[in-house]
Amino acid sequence: MKVILDTDPGIDDALAIAYAAAAPEIDLVGLTTIYGNVDISHASRNARYLADLLKLDIPVARGAEAPLGVAQFQPSGHLHGSEGFGDVTEIPDLGAEHPESAAAFLLRMAREHGDNLTIVSLGPLTNIAEALQLDPEFAQMPGRVIVLGGSVGGPGNATDAAEANMLSDPLAADAVFASGLPITLVGLDVTLKPLYGIADFAVLSAASPMVGGFLNRAVQSHLNFFCVTLGIDGCGLQDPTAVVACTHPQLFETVESGIRVPIDGDRAGATEPAEDRPPISVCRDMDTQAVMQLLTSRIASLH
Repeated sequence: MKVILDTDPGIDDALAIAYAAAAPEIDLVGLTTIYGNVDISHASRNARYLADLLKLDIPVARGAEAPLGVAQFQPSGHLHGSEGFGDVTEIPDLGAEHPESAAAFLLRMAREHGDNLTIVSLGPLTNIAEALQLDPEFAQMPGRVIVLGGSVGGPGNATDAAEANMLSDPLAADAVFASGLPITLVGLDVTLKPLYGIADFAVLSAASPMVGGFLNRAVQSHLNFFCVTLGIDGCGLQDPTAVVACTHPQLFETVESGIRVPIDGDRAGATEPAEDRPPISVCRDMDTQAVMQLLTSRIASLH
């Protein structure tokens, strides 16, 4: 399948991109970048660095630098560090940005590949919303859009109501869920179930010194936050879980529901069931062990 990852790298984004590079089901045709874990300049630099590390000869198109209608976005560095990759701060600026914007690239690829294209959104939904603004017919073009974010069946992780990607641009999120795009929502209902700990990253490092070794170095401060601050024995695998949902949807249990996202107030960024919205697939459960085994085996194969 032709796949574009819309990404804000980010440690878990790096895992997701590595999995996509290793997955035989995926023909990765490009990366589009978005603010989120880091600002857009760092996100684009990090995406180009990862493309080089993974030997991916693909375009990297720079995306939105702030939410719809907002002048700027200030990322929080407490999870991913000031450069996006934890304590790994010397990230070379490699390659060149694609001349098209992320939204224009997404639209052109959707026109070119039609329902053979899957878009996996790993950050705020601003680029997807901007592609819809460029051409509302975009909603009927791609075969699937996997959205990492939201929390339909439980609390958020940014506020009591909202998950971070949805809260970052609730206006864009609500527009995307109203559009009729063929969405699968992979939210906190499932993404916090697989936990990757120190031993899991050590396995990747030993099996794949170049890629796994980088991931292992980058994740240490991230793991420390989860273990020491939150008392959790490992970190969640949010972004890579969404890419596994792309390659192995049979491992996920879904329900159909329309979704509305409040754009302000105490529930801004929440993902609320709505009968008057186009139905999407909402992941509610998954085969956690199978997902973790796939991630480990495939990323470990990268040399």
